[in-house]
Amino acid sequence: MEKLTLSEAKAKFIQAWGTLGSNWGISRTMAQIHALLLISVEPLSADDIMQTLGISRGNVNMTLRELIDWGLVQREHKPGERKEFFVAEKNIFEVTKMIARERRKRELEPLLRAISELKHVSPERSEDYQNFQSVVKDVEHFARHIDAALEKVVKADERWFFAFLAKLFK
Repeated sequence: MEKLTLSEAKAKFIQAWGTLGSNWGISRTMAQIHALLLISVEPLSADDIMQTLGISRGNVNMTLRELIDWGLVQREHKPGERKEFFVAEKNIFEVTKMIARERRKRELEPLLRAISELKHVSPERSEDYQNFQSVVKDVEHFARHIDAALEKVVKADERWFFAFLAKLFK
């Protein structure tokens, strides 16, 4: 295999992280900006991000706000600079916990609220009603288990988490 230059490797990492992010339910652009900030030694301005990734100012600004909302990126001010700069959390375990927390809040909690409302269906003696109730009960059971697991991940420390995974995959 031919060796890559550092800039080629960084570009491949950004693309791979973008693909991973889109598979996890966030936009490719959000994941690519996050990847760029992850691998950047120095904080980057919105202009730096625009130039490096070829993304519009509006898209960069909107995506940075979303990354800040997720807790994955923070603003940083440099003395003597008027521009805002941005840095990403570099600890991947902390990044994973932040993503788990946000996915739980944005996806699982609304599902559990909706399922709670679905319990208030007027009872019938039909096969359709029985099937519906059975599916809702199964989905709720599964979602509550996933919710409990995600809560443990969010609250876990790194050593416990990796020890747990090691036991799980023995």
